[in-house]
Amino acid sequence: MGASGEQLGVMKLSDAIRKAQTLGLDLVEVAPTANPPVCKIVDFGKFRYDISKQEKEKKSSGTKLKEIKFRVNIDSHDYTTKLRHGEAFLDKGNKVRVQLQFRGREMAHQEFGMQLMYKVRDDLNGMSQVEMEPKMAGRNITMTLSPLPQARRKRRFSVEADDAEAEAENEKDNGSESDDES
Repeated sequence: MGASGEQLGVMKLSDAIRKAQTLGLDLVEVAPTANPPVCKIVDFGKFRYDISKQEKEKKSSGTKLKEIKFRVNIDSHDYTTKLRHGEAFLDKGNKVRVQLQFRGREMAHQEFGMQLMYKVRDDLNGMSQVEMEPKMAGRNITMTLSPLPQARRKRRFSVEADDAEAEAENEKDNGSESDDES
């Protein structure tokens, strides 16, 4: 193959080396097991860089594990914010580990923690499936969620939905104020 990608056909090794030298490039064997072996006329440094870049892309395409941490007495707004982040992670194809931490006397009411974990599971069921059920380990309850196939995902906690709810509440509040004034 030539420098610009065109096929040069079958040629003798000496002719291929001479052609590469006239262009100021290198002759690189791409497929040594083929009969006859396939070679390219390219800059060897750039060729190695492109190969390492392709290998790096292959490695990074795997799924990652993201983590969301909760506490038992989490506020409702904080809860929806964390679920929104969880949905974003799942939407990108990442797995999500949900961790609930107990501190001090919170350990006396572990059932509240399990209830919260089941609530998280139910709220994210449009985006994920449970890979590992919630289980207690020391002072933590952990659960792992994996994303559903792209076609089956349905977001519930998107930013737009929260904005629409806030606008509806503001309109309702503004309407009730005008009733109070009259």
